[in-house]
Formats: sequence, structure tokens, C-alpha cells
Amino acid sequence: MQTAARARRLAATFVVAALALPSVAHASFLPHEAMDSAATYLAWFILIAVPIAGIVLFWLVHILPEKFAEKRHHPQRDAIQTLCLLSLLFGGLLWPIAWLWAFTKPVSYRLAYGTDKHDDYFVHMTERALAGELSEAELRHLHDELDAIASRGSMAPTVREAHTRLERAAPATTAAAPAAEPASARGAA
Repeated sequence: MQTAARARRLAATFVVAALALPSVAHASFLPHEAMDSAATYLAWFILIAVPIAGIVLFWLVHILPEKFAEKRHHPQRDAIQTLCLLSLLFGGLLWPIAWLWAFTKPVSYRLAYGTDKHDDYFVHMTERALAGELSEAELRHLHDELDAIASRGSMAPTVREAHTRLERAAPATTAAAPAAEPASARGAA
């Protein structure tokens, strides 16, 4: 008798479980046709957008040494830029060399050319000096650097032109400098 009762309970459990389950299972909230078209659009997006995004990301990472060299006025930034481009062609093998080169201090370049800054730095600083954006100490430092480069005789044409423009404008900048100096000296005394 107990086995018959047990068998009935087991059969009732299976019937309740079968009724509780849905008759048709749906794995998605979308209808079948909509799911197919959504999967097709997603596949095309992945096939087109992901490789393009990967290439752009690879390129942006590989020009970082060039950007840092430009920001730090590295005198050999054009060579670093070329090495970054070559690194793109060689699959990134040269990238660590460009990265190290961008952050090294060019000691031998300073010995040879008298400066460790790119020529564009001096042109930019001359423009700022002519616009009156430099302090007296910065202006004096710029004059000293340009005079040191000129004394070595290794001045690039763009730097020579900037130096000439700065020397022509020097009476105006030096005339303004003594007027500011006694006022500050009086304020300190």
C-alpha cells in the first residue's frame, strides 16, 4: 500500500512539474525574425567597427612617444616621429626604443649643437618674448641660450632669424625692463 501511495505522489509531482513548465520555451524577449536581424546587424558592426577601433587605438598608442617628444621640445623629435611611423610598419617592435628615446636627455646633441631643445622652441619663445609674455628672467635666459648657440656657430636658419628678430626688438624689451626693476626694488626696500 505504501508503494502505491508513493507512486501516486510521484506521478502527481511529475504532472504538476509538467504543467508548471511552459509548452514553448523562448530564449529571447524578441521574436525569432527580430532576433535574426539583430544578430545580423551586431555581426556586421563587430566585423567593421572593432577592427577599425583596434587600428585607431594601435595608432594612437604608437604616436605617444612623438607627442611626448614634442611637448618636451626634444631636439630629435623628427627622428622620433620617423621611428614611431616605422614602428607601425614593424608591428610595434620599435615602439619601446622610440619611447625611451623621447624621454632621454640628449647629452651628445647639447655638446654638438649647444642646446638640448628643438629649433621650434626658440622660435616659439621668441614669439612669446615679442608679444611681451615672458618675464625678465625668462627673457634673459632666452638671450643667453641664443647667444651661446650663436657663439658656437651651429645656429639653424630659423633660430638665426628668431635671434635677429629678438635682437632688433631688444631695445624695447630692455627699455621696459629697467623701468620695472626700480619699482620692484623700491617695493622691496
